Amino acid sequence: MPDDVYNPLDRINLGKSVAEAALDRAPASLGEIEQFEGVGIYLIYYAGDCAPYRLMSARNAEKPVWPIYIGKAVPSGARKGMSASTGRQLWNRLREHADSIRASDLDIDNFQCRYLIVDDIWIPLAESLLIARFKPVWNLVLDGFGNHDPGSGRYTGLRPLWDVLHPGRAWAEKCAARTETAEELARRIEEHLSQNPPPADPRMDFASHSPE
Repeated sequence: MPDDVYNPLDRINLGKSVAEAALDRAPASLGEIEQFEGVGIYLIYYAGDCAPYRLMSARNAEKPVWPIYIGKAVPSGARKGMSASTGRQLWNRLREHADSIRASDLDIDNFQCRYLIVDDIWIPLAESLLIARFKPVWNLVLDGFGNHDPGSGRYTGLRPLWDVLHPGRAWAEKCAARTETAEELARRIEEHLSQNPPPADPRMDFASHSPE
């Protein structure tokens, strides 16, 4: 088949349609999402006054267009293949993120999100396409925002980078200290944001950013 023949059922094109559906969702305040059921994907946006994110905040001031984090909520192991409308995995994940932010030095009122309930078969592909498209800083530079409490007796690992710059989660304080400083991480964020602004047209062809 010639390269210029569009196949709507191609795996990447199907994933693209899911990713674009998520981008079309109306933004909601991350701290005020009412309980709902389903699994799916989500994008989190920041528009506050924390200095390392000033470029991002300026772009998001009027409308959220530059995600700081992109993630997914999938069925638990034994429940994979279930209907997208069964369970509260996606809402639970967003609630956990809101709790992490509330525990930190950031203001939950400065965060918005878009989320899409979708059949679980399309979740990993759509998430990968969106991350490749936007290169969100909390996915690629400041690792650890989505981490969970490892539990008692498992705090020998290093503290997540996210908690070095945004301290407050009690469980993270129990983890081993890192050599990276908050100042160093702030510089990394500023450099990443300056080199990876959001695309002028987020609905451009995703094919060139397809995951391996």
